[in-house]
Amino acid sequence: MPKASSSSQNLLRKIALVTGATQGIGLAIVRALADEGCNLVLSGRDQNRLRALEAELSKKKIRVLAVRCDVRDERSIAEMLAAVRKKFRRLDILVNNAGIAHANLTVGKLSAKEWNDVVATNLTGMFLVTKASLPLMKRGSVIVNNLSIAARRTFPGLAAYNASKHGALGFTNTLREELREQGIRVIALLPGATDTAIWDVLWPEAPRKKMISPATVAQALVSALKIPEESTIEEMSLMPTTGTL
Repeated sequence: MPKASSSSQNLLRKIALVTGATQGIGLAIVRALADEGCNLVLSGRDQNRLRALEAELSKKKIRVLAVRCDVRDERSIAEMLAAVRKKFRRLDILVNNAGIAHANLTVGKLSAKEWNDVVATNLTGMFLVTKASLPLMKRGSVIVNNLSIAARRTFPGLAAYNASKHGALGFTNTLREELREQGIRVIALLPGATDTAIWDVLWPEAPRKKMISPATVAQALVSALKIPEESTIEEMSLMPTTGTL
């Protein structure tokens, strides 16, 4: 197992819940946390992917709980957190990573259903999971909200996605202020173009070779989690060296 220096946080045996854990940035974060010795709660909607990932990580010397969960559904979230409480009794790290996109469409062509699905997953789901998780978190815990650089920038044709990410940043900043006195740190993670499957929806012809790898985003996040407890990285942006694509 890895050993942390006295000047950094040791993630060994921390309990971490990652939503959207089976692909993309979420999967990279899960693997990076496993390498640090974290015990993991894997959340996603695809049961087959969850089982495969649970089998992969169970080969490491960590405890793993895989729970199918739809972050849009309060009952599904309550069942997941009940399972976390039963197995681990606490939660040290929450990574709100679950998110979806929509095809590049102007406002005039974007359907209400597409709008509602994106906002419900990317914004309301983040709120619901966070609210349900807080009773299991104590001083020293960390909440990470994966927001995308779209939380700070605006991209034409992505009205619902932009709105959900801008709203999620407002939620994240509010949450941080509310939890300061409790000693729970809140990190806004804003990756730029990252080579994940979301581009199949956003921009199928996107130049993937110019993008950040999910592993790079995960590595940066682990570094942020390991800084001394008396300090925090409040907002972390990562961009491809080439800039905005």
